[in-house]
Amino acid sequence: MTDALMLDMGRRARAAAALLRATTPDARTEALNRLAEGLRAAEADILAANARDIDRARASGLSEALIDRLALTPARVEGMAVAVETIAAQPDPVGAEMARWTPANGLDIARVRTPIGVLGVIYESRPNVTADAAALCLRSGNAAILRCGSDCLDSSRAIAAVVTRAVAAAGLPADAVQLVPVPDRGAVGAILSGLEGAIDLIIPRGGKSLVARVQAEAKAPVLGHLEGLCHTYLDAAADLDVARRVVVNAKMRRVSVCGATETLLVDRAAAERLLPAVAADLLAAGCALRGDAETRALIPEAAEAVEADWTTEYLAPILSVRVVGGVAGAVEHIRAYGSGHTEAIITTDPEAAERFANGVDSAIVLINASTQFADGGEFGFGGEIGISTSKLHARGPVGAEQLTTYKYVVRGQGQTRP
Repeated sequence: MTDALMLDMGRRARAAAALLRATTPDARTEALNRLAEGLRAAEADILAANARDIDRARASGLSEALIDRLALTPARVEGMAVAVETIAAQPDPVGAEMARWTPANGLDIARVRTPIGVLGVIYESRPNVTADAAALCLRSGNAAILRCGSDCLDSSRAIAAVVTRAVAAAGLPADAVQLVPVPDRGAVGAILSGLEGAIDLIIPRGGKSLVARVQAEAKAPVLGHLEGLCHTYLDAAADLDVARRVVVNAKMRRVSVCGATETLLVDRAAAERLLPAVAADLLAAGCALRGDAETRALIPEAAEAVEADWTTEYLAPILSVRVVGGVAGAVEHIRAYGSGHTEAIITTDPEAAERFANGVDSAIVLINASTQFADGGEFGFGGEIGISTSKLHARGPVGAEQLTTYKYVVRGQGQTRP
């Protein structure tokens, strides 16, 4: 039954994508503005549905960090609406010329942005992704099949109902955005199969096991979003006050987000100056520390770090700490253990900052700022469909522009090739 349901959704999405490609930017903008209005109007229904999800999550023993990812509040619903409005206000990427030139043959050649087609988005825990993904797909002219985790199904259904009404009111194809209505895990396998060619791109947004499964089994291209093994490095030239403020924010603002720092690296040349004060702030904020031998010599409260700590996305108030030999040591550690997501350096030395930025091959590199800025909204995208750790097509926060591909439109005056 699930296979038949999913194949039908694929066929309808493919038909909707062809229609959506021909809609006007104004129509898509209208749908987005109606969606923002609808989210505010449906706040009570969305929060009631979310409360049911949270009750089930707590009964099943889900950790508080993951419940925080799942939870919606009036402020978070408003945040979804504002994100959609920001996306609505952005220039429509579809049809935008990326470049235009005339070679010696006299042809007028333009590279033009175009929708990818049908996106299969698989995500866990975060119901706000339902609104973000729908809005970004509409802005970029793509049809979408959304498969949320069973833990946020009620919340996502409530949000998807608002999407459906907004799409219909703006005169867009009814099947432009479809939410898989059942919790059956077979739906994930069906999306990974490509639905008989209906899906053009699969976007996983979730834990390590989900992303690994998608990358191993997908029969359609995948836009990868690996775990957030994010690092903050305190350089010898770091300002102590900045270091204290940024590190606590990078770890403790929200421990459940993929941009949370999971490992703190400290330059050996300044460890005695920097680490005790930073560690004291973290401990006072309720963060448990796990350190190497040099760290524990300075911070007796830190537990011993084992090899697994350098590759663990805690998503909890736990931070691994390592003392390293300058920028080169920090870069070496990140190359060995990082996931290519987000790294930060705290320093007053511009040359050290540039060496770090050039040496680290991650999607996002920050200088004197918290890793928690790894977010499409903070980049001005309104929302994001994920943080891509891929190196092809799109990297970092994936907004509407990153959900387009391109084609060449070539205009001639009757030329023939000799």
